[in-house]
Amino acid sequence: MTDRLPPLNWLRAFEATARHLSFTQAAQELGLSQVAVSKQVKQLEEHLGDRLFVRHPRSLEPTKTADAYLPKVRDAFDKLRDGTREVFGRRRGKALAIRSSIGFSVAWLAPRLPLFRALYPQIDLRITSSIWNEADLRGEFDLDIRYGLGDWPGATAHQLTWETIRPLCAPQMVKDGRLREPSELAQHDLIHVLGYDRGWATWLRAAGADDVDAGGGVHLDTSLMALEMAASGEGVSIARSSLSQPMVDAGRLVAPFDLELPIEEAFHLVATSPAIAHPHAEVFKAWLLEQVISPEHPIASGLM
Repeated sequence: MTDRLPPLNWLRAFEATARHLSFTQAAQELGLSQVAVSKQVKQLEEHLGDRLFVRHPRSLEPTKTADAYLPKVRDAFDKLRDGTREVFGRRRGKALAIRSSIGFSVAWLAPRLPLFRALYPQIDLRITSSIWNEADLRGEFDLDIRYGLGDWPGATAHQLTWETIRPLCAPQMVKDGRLREPSELAQHDLIHVLGYDRGWATWLRAAGADDVDAGGGVHLDTSLMALEMAASGEGVSIARSSLSQPMVDAGRLVAPFDLELPIEEAFHLVATSPAIAHPHAEVFKAWLLEQVISPEHPIASGLM
């Protein structure tokens, strides 16, 4: 036999026939003729180069090859059935599908989700992560959490964060006196996150550190990796407040300078399929917006 997998309908005919030990009963189950099932099993045998059944006048007897092959075919069908049900069945039809960036999912959304689950245990969620703001895959997501200015054509965006950027590093770098002035950043690796419009160049210009190369250092594609690298003492990351605050609160990162620069970019909740709204989309949106702390919020100044 070749490495080419046999057609699925041949395997279905074999599995049903092995279960019933009858071409006729297998045909009834599959909605085919007895001749068709017998032919598909024969084609499978020719493909595999081995006999699967001994044909007696009024019965079938599985060979040792069939006995060895059947559990593997059944296991493959079970996995395919479970995978199909998981992606396209109950989850696909019932769960509220949300797409969010990896950093926002981990740092902002995940700590708050237990509150939503406690309030609405009957609502299933399917959350997938993205790195970039991919173009809308119409029908794939009910809600999309995106980073930018909130001006995506044809979409209604609800702002979730009010961002500031500032350099963050491992506490030991500050204790050692290695970062006392912004100009000293020239002696360290700057950690960048790809895909953001506002970054090191924006902050360095505001800090008056024109002698520091704003493009030097390490360029990464996720904020989580950038923050972890900074926490390990491998450089200084330019960090967004919404993503970095948990690590600052935990004492893993510190700000070596006082300048914290507000920027226009932010995370927004976007409804990607308004014409086919999920019945629970409005519930999740209302709950999520209740979690938002805007600059006007009385405790916002303690979190920004």
